[in-house]
Amino acid sequence: MRARGITYDTGFTPGGKSSRPVFDADAVRREIRIIADELHCDAVRITGGDPGRLALAARHAADAGLEVWFSPFPCELSAEELLPYFAYCADRAEEVGADVFVAGCELSLFAAGILPGEDSLARIEALISGAPDETTLAALAEVPARLNSLLSDIAATVRSRFRGKITYASGTWEQIDWAPFDIVSADAYGDASDAFRQGLREYLRYGKPLAATEFGSCTYRGAAARGGIGWWGVVDHDADPPRLDGDHIRDEDEQACYLRQQLDVFNEEGVDTAFWFTFAGYTYPHHEDPRFDLDMASYGVCKVMPDGSLAPKRSFHAMAEAYRTATSALPLPGEDNLGH
Repeated sequence: MRARGITYDTGFTPGGKSSRPVFDADAVRREIRIIADELHCDAVRITGGDPGRLALAARHAADAGLEVWFSPFPCELSAEELLPYFAYCADRAEEVGADVFVAGCELSLFAAGILPGEDSLARIEALISGAPDETTLAALAEVPARLNSLLSDIAATVRSRFRGKITYASGTWEQIDWAPFDIVSADAYGDASDAFRQGLREYLRYGKPLAATEFGSCTYRGAAARGGIGWWGVVDHDADPPRLDGDHIRDEDEQACYLRQQLDVFNEEGVDTAFWFTFAGYTYPHHEDPRFDLDMASYGVCKVMPDGSLAPKRSFHAMAEAYRTATSALPLPGEDNLGH
């Protein structure tokens, strides 16, 4: 791969609840330095819904020498609301000198009005239930046309304001027209199977660099096989305090092994850039009592301790070693060392 990275969450709001209620500028600066200096990342995908938070983290990432993928992650905005939102974000990305603009993430789920459901969590549940109702099935058939029309408008809006590369973090169920974009990107949760590898090769047929905008595993036994839905149904958020829903066994080794495995797959299949999801799950703290160890449902390479501090997991050390020994990052595809 050309570049190896991690996602860094500044806070997004699926179902109306923030994934990062507390956002401290000094903590962000320290954590970005850890990503650059201790994890040896080449790149970082800065995600979140607040453009100001995105810009602050992106500035720290640029100062740390990281390739910056500026990745707004809005939830519940309509098509009409998304265009001015992305225009404003593109201005912020240009101001901080971001390298790549990621024009949304899995908008069929997280934007309002493409699939039925009162919010993104309801839409996710309908999609993964295994038996979507007739309304959802009919809407799924219309997704490619509606989503690609929206993405074309978003890409044109962003390109008029942002001079770097543009991509979109697609779900594997979304059939994207990649013509408006410079980089093909997918949230590539999967395994080392022939079927998953063939799926990656399908993305390469567009003749553009391929990025895995997300890949990862939660931290309990069996989580790797569940991929991007490993967090679903694991935590009972209605309990006071929240606790695990069912019996799960903490397994940091499985998470670390999955990381190494998928890096090998991406290297072998010609992926340009890959971002592990994620640095830390800020609303999933670790607890010594397994019943309350919400970190099992976290994809983070760091666990959030009861006092709010972060501690590395085995996946942290696996990433640091893999990235440290890898070939240094090259310029973005089609550019020289001056970014031209």
